[in-house]
Amino acid sequence: MKKSSLSVLLSAFSFSAALFVLTTFAGCINAGDKLPSEVNDGRYVESSEEKNAAFKAQDAEKSEAVDENMMEAPEEGLSRIAYEDLEQPAPLKGVNETLLFKTQFIISYNVETHCPNYVCWSLTKDRLKINVQRSDNFHGDPVISENSQVQTFDYSGSGYDRGHMCPAGDNKNDAKAMDESFCMTNICPQAHNLNTGDWNDLEQQCRQWVRDYGTLYICCGPIYDSKNPKTIGKRRDLRIAVPDRFFKVILSMGRVPKAIGFIYPNDDTHRDMRSYAVSVDKVEEITGYDFFYQLPDDQEKKLESVCKPAEWGI
Repeated sequence: MKKSSLSVLLSAFSFSAALFVLTTFAGCINAGDKLPSEVNDGRYVESSEEKNAAFKAQDAEKSEAVDENMMEAPEEGLSRIAYEDLEQPAPLKGVNETLLFKTQFIISYNVETHCPNYVCWSLTKDRLKINVQRSDNFHGDPVISENSQVQTFDYSGSGYDRGHMCPAGDNKNDAKAMDESFCMTNICPQAHNLNTGDWNDLEQQCRQWVRDYGTLYICCGPIYDSKNPKTIGKRRDLRIAVPDRFFKVILSMGRVPKAIGFIYPNDDTHRDMRSYAVSVDKVEEITGYDFFYQLPDDQEKKLESVCKPAEWGI
């Protein structure tokens, strides 16, 4: 009889204690907070739409950072190593150049040809945002001495367009960058149908590739096949060398790193994009430039030796 009464007393005490703990815990929960039962692996259940949206946004940001700015290390498939400035070639040898660092691109300018040796930039998804409209305000580059500045009138009557190397369409996210894209140091004499046709098609394709693969590292510029190229210009002491061809090399360091090159004749030819595609090695052979040299040698060799348009969906 005594044992039974004690059991009842202990049971009553346990129930009261449990009720006190539960009441106290409940009093510490603010409106909108979630109980532990509503959390699964650190994520709120679907009933919490706001939290789910936040988690999805965080995941997307982390995934994009990996896809766009990192590469898989050859030895460890899951680890990735970040590289910077992949768009800029190794320092040029035996070539006249002045490096001009713009807001969103770099120009290697040649004061002898009055054209860039190359222009390079990293094209990101952020740069696809349209915050400003195309300006069409071609102008001399103020960092070049006044007597050496190419002006827009130097192209008048030449039969050539003022062809962008880093396109205005890749700089619509920033007003200053848009203005800088119209500096004449970013311009080359370009056949009209090339400028508005096949070259423009490649520029637009690059923007689609950014949407598909993430950040692209791009470098492009003129090719002179002759030591004495044709020139244009209104001034006797400032003649602009007309390129025979143009190159563009593109690198993606997404989940599947890949690289491709293109060479376009500076004429009015219209062909399928694949017909202009070459390996990066081929562009290096023609220009003498060393692209993507920041990569490990074995990976650089592998990426630059092949030309696989199908991998790029063309």
